[in-house]
Amino acid sequence: MLDIPLLVRVHVDALIAAQNDMGVCDAIRRNTPVGKPATMSAPHLPKVAGIDPTVPVSAHTAGPLSEVPAAPGAFIQDRLAGWVSDLTTLHELTERLARTSTLDDALHELLDAGAALVGARRGLIVFEPSDLRGPVSTIGLGLAHAELGQIETVPRSATSYGRILDGLPNPDGPLTTPDLLGDTSLDPRRREVAARLGYAASYALPITTDRTGRLGAAVWLYDEPAEPLERQRHLAGLYAGYAAEHLARLLELERARTDVATIAEELLPSRLPRVPGVQLAVRHHAAPQSGSDWYDALALPEGALGLAVGSVGGSGPSALAAMGRLRAGLRAYAVMEGEDPVAVLSDLELLMRLTEPSRSATALFAYCEPARRKILLAGAGHTPPLIVGDRRTEFVETTLSAPLGMLACWEAPSVEIAPAPGETVLLYTDGLLRRAGDSMDRAFSRLHSAAASVPKALRHDAASVADHVVRTVLPGGIDQGDDTEDVVLLAARFD
Repeated sequence: MLDIPLLVRVHVDALIAAQNDMGVCDAIRRNTPVGKPATMSAPHLPKVAGIDPTVPVSAHTAGPLSEVPAAPGAFIQDRLAGWVSDLTTLHELTERLARTSTLDDALHELLDAGAALVGARRGLIVFEPSDLRGPVSTIGLGLAHAELGQIETVPRSATSYGRILDGLPNPDGPLTTPDLLGDTSLDPRRREVAARLGYAASYALPITTDRTGRLGAAVWLYDEPAEPLERQRHLAGLYAGYAAEHLARLLELERARTDVATIAEELLPSRLPRVPGVQLAVRHHAAPQSGSDWYDALALPEGALGLAVGSVGGSGPSALAAMGRLRAGLRAYAVMEGEDPVAVLSDLELLMRLTEPSRSATALFAYCEPARRKILLAGAGHTPPLIVGDRRTEFVETTLSAPLGMLACWEAPSVEIAPAPGETVLLYTDGLLRRAGDSMDRAFSRLHSAAASVPKALRHDAASVADHVVRTVLPGGIDQGDDTEDVVLLAARFD
C-alpha cells in the first residue's frame, strides 16, 4: 500500500526548508530580522476538479492561469496544502479499494476512483490477463451493455485499450486522445462510435505489474475535447499502480478457487448411470470455501444400483482430497459387497481410521433393486432420506449412528424400504438444510413441506422433483447465498 504519511513528511520537510530559505532572503532584502516574516495570507486547501466533490469537473483541459503576485510563504503553503489534499484523497481511495474482496468489486472501484481522479464521467475496463488463463471481463461506468457492445465493434487495434492489451507502440504508458471527433488520423469507425455515444476524448491507462505483466486496460471518456492535467495524471498513475497489485492478488485467489471447484467437480460422477426401472437426477453446488460434500451412483451386477451421499469434515484442499479417497473406497466396497450396506460402511470406517485418522465423515449408502422396488440402506451420522409420493411424504426412520471416524468400531443396523410405483426417494447432505438459514428442526420441516408441495404434474420426472424442492428450500437459487456450505440433492424415482 502507498505510504501516504511518509510522502507527506517528505514534501513537508522540503517545503519547510524552502520556506526558511525564502524567509532569510526576504529578511535580507527588507533588512528585517530572520524569523519575523511579513504578514502572509492564511493557508487554504486548493479545490481540485475531479478530486474535491464541491468543485464541478470541467471537461476541458485547464489553460495557463494568470499569475497573481503572492508572498513566497503563501505560495509554499498553497503548494503544501495541495500536496496534502491530493495524498489524503489518494489514501482514502486506496483504502476503499483494499476493502474489496472480489475481482468484480475491485474493477468497479478502480473505474469509479479513476474517473474522479481524471475528471471524467464515463469509462470502461477490459480485464484480460496477458497469460491468457482468464478470467476475462469488460466493466463499464455510465455505459449500458449495448453501448459497450458498440465500442467493441471498433477494430481492436484502433482503440486505446486494444493498443495496450496487444502491446502495440507505447503500451506501457497512458494513451491520451484529446479530440476524438476532430482527429482525422483516427479510425473512422472509432470516431463514428464516439459521436454516436456522445464522448469526444479519452484517457487510457494500463493495468500492469512486474510479476504478472499486463492484466488489462482502463479507459475514461470525456463528453467534450479534453485531457487530464499533469497533476491528475500523476495521481491516477499512482492509484492505478496500487490497484494493479491488488487485482493481481485477487486474480490469484480467484484462480485458486476456480481450480478447487474444478477438481471437486472432477471427483464426482461425470454422468449418472441408466438403470431400468429408476430415474436419477442430481442437483449439486460446491462452495468455493468447502467442496467436501459428495454423491455417487453406480450400476451394480444383476440390475442393481448403488446410491451414496456423504460429507467430509473440514474444508479446503485437504478435505477435498479426503473426499476423493473416501468416494473411491466406497465405490470399491460397493462393487464387492454392495448388497450389504452395513459391511460397505464398516469397511469405509476401517479405511478412514487407516488413512484419515484425524478426520470424520458422514455417509449414507443404499443398495437398490429397481425391479423389486426394494432399497436396503445404512447411514453413518447422515441425514435420513425423504420419500415423496402421491400418498405420502415422509422421512425414512433410520437407526441413530455416529459419523465415521468418531468411534473405534462403527456398526449400525440397516433399514429396508419399499417405494411404491411413482415415488421418489431423496438423498441429500445437511448443507441443503443449513443453507435454508433456519434451525435444523425448522429446516427439516421446510424440506418436508417443499417435497409435499411438488405439483402432481411434476412427480413423473425425477429432475422436476429435484428442481422444485431446491427452488422451494432455497428461493435464491442453489448457487446463491452462503459460500461455505455445499449442497447435494440426489433424487431416484422408481417406476
